[in-house]
Amino acid sequence: MTDFAEQVQAWFTERVPEDWFLSGFEVAVDREEILIEGEIEVPEIPKRAAPSVRASACKARLDRFRDETRATRASVSRDGEALFGRKISWGATCGEQHKLFTQLSVPVMTRLRMSERAVLDTLVDASVARSRSDALAWCVRLVGANQARWIDELRDALVHVERVRADGPPLVD
Repeated sequence: MTDFAEQVQAWFTERVPEDWFLSGFEVAVDREEILIEGEIEVPEIPKRAAPSVRASACKARLDRFRDETRATRASVSRDGEALFGRKISWGATCGEQHKLFTQLSVPVMTRLRMSERAVLDTLVDASVARSRSDALAWCVRLVGANQARWIDELRDALVHVERVRADGPPLVD
């Protein structure tokens, strides 16, 4: 975790009510956004209940949590956005159900060659995606899901590079 991410984690640890999440919460940071996510209590459901009943109860619990915490989340978000200069997003998990309450959608500029654009256009033509933008997002999610271990290794390596740079000599102008 970078120093900035640790600072963000510490700040939110002091601001997020302790009773919101079962065992703390995770903080994810990128250039534009800070995402706070935690696990909430699963509703008591009879053990013989069908999985669809359990899923419905968890979805309802997530909606209730979202409604009940809205005012406090908005207040914490305003303060965090002013302090850190990034949008604050929230999410929670209940049992097998996961929901993001707020999420930033950031346009990203990319240059693609004809063969690469053809891949996106095929996804659009096949109704896998509504637009090239949706198709590109779909591709990124697919790589993220199928190459998660490799991407995690890259992130770990980048943390190591940041530490080495911080311990190295200062840049000379």
